[in-house]
Amino acid sequence: MINEPDISGLLRAAARNNAEWCGAVSRGGHFRRTLWCSPRRTPPLYPDAVTLTPAASAADVLAGVDTATPGCSVKDSFASLDLAPAGFEVLFEAQWIHRPAGAAAAPAAAASAGGGPEWDEVEGPHGQLRAWEAAWSGGEGTGLFHPGLVREGIVFLAGYVEGRIAAGAVLSTGGGVVGVSNVFGRSGEDIDSAWPAALDAAARHWPGLPVVGYEHGDGLDAAVRAGFAPIGPLRVWLQTA
Repeated sequence: MINEPDISGLLRAAARNNAEWCGAVSRGGHFRRTLWCSPRRTPPLYPDAVTLTPAASAADVLAGVDTATPGCSVKDSFASLDLAPAGFEVLFEAQWIHRPAGAAAAPAAAASAGGGPEWDEVEGPHGQLRAWEAAWSGGEGTGLFHPGLVREGIVFLAGYVEGRIAAGAVLSTGGGVVGVSNVFGRSGEDIDSAWPAALDAAARHWPGLPVVGYEHGDGLDAAVRAGFAPIGPLRVWLQTA
């Protein structure tokens, strides 16, 4: 059982980790005392601000982002803000998740032996990364995940079935934890294989570091099946007015 102070620390670490990942994808932004923010619009699906502490206020957030052009979004890491007066609506709610350090209880190799994906790490920063993005998006790679992301501290996992990427996940360090994000699969079985693969990779690269992330809906159910526990809510706000 995790006691309350540990949960508070994990939530802050998870928020910091996610902010560093968003900054890496966005190739910009900066850290302030209570949040990470970008004064220019970030890439699709990535927020313009991520709060780092429950002390972050709506005024803090609005001072650091561009609300004059459409599409501003904010990751309210502690579900503590009210951005409705500024023309925002809640896009979705989710749960931060945590899993102690260590390899998966059910190794990903076992899933592969049963006909699931065979897991490897993306190393080529161009064609292979573009193929990974295309599989993740269900379309074509657009360069959202740029070559600079294939570096120390970030791992793109690819699960192959018959030579094609059928599932994947990203691991990134920051905040003293390993963050798991962008988990996908062509089927529920592939997604269930991705979580153990992510845990195994985290244990190989960064033994001793706890693993965090956030999910909702079916993704949260899959993470819980892999041994993660929900530790606190977050919200993503989108400016609509």
